Amino acid sequence: MSTDPFVPDDFVPPRTLEAERFRLEPLGPQHNESDLGAWTSSIDHIRSTPGFPDGSWPPPEGMSLEENLADLTRHAADFEARTGFTFTVLDPAGGEVIGCVYVYPTKSPDHDVQVQSWVRADVAELDRPLAQAVADWLSADWPWHSPDRHGR
Repeated sequence: MSTDPFVPDDFVPPRTLEAERFRLEPLGPQHNESDLGAWTSSIDHIRSTPGFPDGSWPPPEGMSLEENLADLTRHAADFEARTGFTFTVLDPAGGEVIGCVYVYPTKSPDHDVQVQSWVRADVAELDRPLAQAVADWLSADWPWHSPDRHGR
């Protein structure tokens, strides 16, 4: 992994991505209940998604609301510290969490960032459009040139 900062000091990270069937915004504690419901309803689906095949996440035993809150708080702190960027994927109509996008440093010498995403099983058809929209967004609005998209 590089010793360079994850993003340049003068870079202002985008905070939203709008699409017809989803909207991204930084994941935070305000999404706790909807986030917990989203991933716990879709564990098998998420584990079959490119980037999550190792079986370590989501945890099969789940998490309590308090444990999930701690996880979301950590992701929000990473965003503010500019050490990683996690976005919740929201249904634009109702604002429910339907997925998540993780943009974090990579240890790969061939890439400058790793990107993972998942959607709930009931909106599985959004998996590829989300991954492609995020790839396009990273290319257009972020400072990296060689993302590891985990097989996408």
